[in-house]
Amino acid sequence: MTQDKTAIRDAATVIVLRDRLRDPHILMGQRGAQAAFMPNKFVFPGGAVDREDADIPLAAPLPTVCRDRLCENADPALAHPLGVACIRELWEETGLILGTPGHWQNAPPADWQTYAATGHVPTAHPLQFVFRAITPPGRPRRFDARFFLLDAGEIASDLDDFSAACDELSHLQWIPLQKAREFDLPFITEVVLAEIAGRVNDTAPPENVPFFRNDEEESLFLRLKGRTPSPQDE
Repeated sequence: MTQDKTAIRDAATVIVLRDRLRDPHILMGQRGAQAAFMPNKFVFPGGAVDREDADIPLAAPLPTVCRDRLCENADPALAHPLGVACIRELWEETGLILGTPGHWQNAPPADWQTYAATGHVPTAHPLQFVFRAITPPGRPRRFDARFFLLDAGEIASDLDDFSAACDELSHLQWIPLQKAREFDLPFITEVVLAEIAGRVNDTAPPENVPFFRNDEEESLFLRLKGRTPSPQDE
């Protein structure tokens, strides 16, 4: 069956934050010039949820507050595969391992065989849901992207070893958070960076999450489980 390229696909993006309290850096790479979606842009690792992601077991689930936010204005069944997609995309695009030592009870699917061979099983408890954005209409690809913040201290592998990465992202590097906007970034990435900059010193998952919703009729900036600010807040 031919995939409908105009359909909005669920996606997960991982923002890995290193040395957050001393000298914060984030992991980014550059998309290829021939990429159909955001060519040449520097982006975080991430991609669309695969059908098999729903069946991958996790050693530990996402934090409860994050699962609750993910279920708002969305299918509750998506929380698990979104967490799995984060771990898979991080491995595929950077070669970094988010997981705990262990053995798979069943043979892993093809997309997970190289990950499983490292002796780890995926765990989602360090992932924090911090942002959601839907790609505006008229783009060659549209995604309902959930952005997850991950402290680099939770990575089980060498933070500077990208040798196992695929070639989807080039120039993988740890970029100082304050200098990230000097790179060629998508608009939504700049918005997310502002959100991350405000969370560097806050290690707890957020109680409410920004949601940049682009519909056919209008664009709205909402907050999941947030509240409308009163005049006294401004």
